[in-house]
Amino acid sequence: MRRTDFAVPRSSAVPDQALSGEVLAQYQVVRHETEQLCEPLAIEDYGIQAMPDVSPPKWHLAHTSWFFETFLLMPYLPGYQAFHPRFGYLFNSYYQTVGSFFPRPQRGLLSRPTVEEVYRYRAHVDGAMAELLANTNDSRRDQIMFRTVLGLHHEQQHQELLLTDIKYNFAFNPLRPAYRPAPEPVGKPPVLMQWLGYDGGLREIGFSGPGFAYDNETPRHKVFLEDFQLASRLVTNGEFLAFIEDGGYRRADLWLSDGWAALLQRDWQAPLYWEKPDGEWWTLSLAGLRRLDLSEPVCHVSFYEADAYARWCGKRLPGEAEWEVAAQDCEPRGNLREAGFLQPVAAEDGTWNGPVQLFGDVWEWTQSPYRPYPGFQPLSGSLGEYNGKFMCNQMVLRGGSCATPQSHIAATYRNFFYPADRWQFMGIRLASDAD
Repeated sequence: MRRTDFAVPRSSAVPDQALSGEVLAQYQVVRHETEQLCEPLAIEDYGIQAMPDVSPPKWHLAHTSWFFETFLLMPYLPGYQAFHPRFGYLFNSYYQTVGSFFPRPQRGLLSRPTVEEVYRYRAHVDGAMAELLANTNDSRRDQIMFRTVLGLHHEQQHQELLLTDIKYNFAFNPLRPAYRPAPEPVGKPPVLMQWLGYDGGLREIGFSGPGFAYDNETPRHKVFLEDFQLASRLVTNGEFLAFIEDGGYRRADLWLSDGWAALLQRDWQAPLYWEKPDGEWWTLSLAGLRRLDLSEPVCHVSFYEADAYARWCGKRLPGEAEWEVAAQDCEPRGNLREAGFLQPVAAEDGTWNGPVQLFGDVWEWTQSPYRPYPGFQPLSGSLGEYNGKFMCNQMVLRGGSCATPQSHIAATYRNFFYPADRWQFMGIRLASDAD
C-alpha cells in the first residue's frame, strides 16, 4: 500500500458506504499494527521513560487513542462517553487549545492507569470509531474521513516513536536487553560512493494531490536551485569512523558553535549507541548488542555531527529542496519497517541512474531549517497545532527510516527535530555544489 492509496478518495463518485468501509479497514490495520509492535514487551517495559524526550510505550498506546477520542468521537459521535474523565489530561501531548496536560518528563512516573486499562481504552475507542465510520449519512462525512486518515498517519508516526523510544529505554539498561530478534543483514563491502549531478533552475517542490499530505508539505511552490551534486548513497559507519579517528570530535574548527557546546556538555565521542568495551566498536540495535558493521549507514547522529562530518569531507548537507528534487521521481521503497531489519543495512549495488537508500534506513539531515513554505496555511482549529507551531529552531530531515511504515512516507514528507537530537534513526547523505 502506497501513501497515495492510504488516503480519502477525492472523487464524489465513490459511494459513501464503500468509502467508509475502506477507511475502517485502514483504521483496523493501523491500530492492530501498533499493538503488534508491543507484543515483544514485558509488562515492566510499558512504563519506562529513560529520558524526557522519550515516552513510555503505555503512553503511546493511550495517546493515539486520545487523538481519535478528542478530534473525532467527542465532536462527531452523538452520545459518546469518554472512557475516563482524566485521560484527556494524562494523554494530551501538546495541544494548548484542547486543555492542560501532564508534564512530558514525568510520564514514566505513573503506574496507573495499568497496561490492561490502557488496552481497554483502545478497545473502547475502536468500537466507537467503527460506529462513527459506519454512519455514512452524516453531513460532516468529509471532515470525519479526513480526520480519521490524519489520525492514522499520526498513529504511524507514533509506531516509529514506539520503536525508537523502546530502543533508548533498553539501551539505558546495563543488561542490554533485546526488543526482538531481527534478520542479520548479509555482510558485504561498501558500495562505491558516486556523485550524481542535478540541474538547477526554477523547480517545484511540495505536495499537490491526490492523496494525503500533512499541512506542512503544502503548498506546492517554486524554488530556484543552483546546479548541485548528491552522493549516490548514505555515509557508512566505516567512513564516519575515519572522521572519529582523525580527531573529528576534538576539532572545534569543524563544528558549529552550538554544536561544539553540545558536544562538550554531553560528552559526545561517537554516535549514540556506539561503545568500545574491548578495543573494538560495538553498537546497540533493537536485536541487542552487535559488532559495528562498517558497511552499514551511520545512524543516531545529530545535525551537528552530520554537519561537522560534511565539513571534514569538504562537502555539505543537502538542502531539503535539493533532496526532494532528487527524490520526486523515485518510488518510496527501501529498508523501511516492513523489511523487518529495524536497523540500517548496507547499500545495494545500483545502476547509478539515481541515488540509492533515499527511502528507509535513516532519516537524512538537511541543512534546511524547518520553516513554513510560502503561502502555508495550517489546519483550522486545534489541529493547526499539529505542525505549524514547531516551525522554529528545528532542522528538516527527509526520506524515512528503517522504522517508518512504507505507506506513511513520501518524497514530500518533512520530518523535523532539534539539531542536537540523536535518538531517532538519523544519518547523513552528502551534497556539494556543482563542479
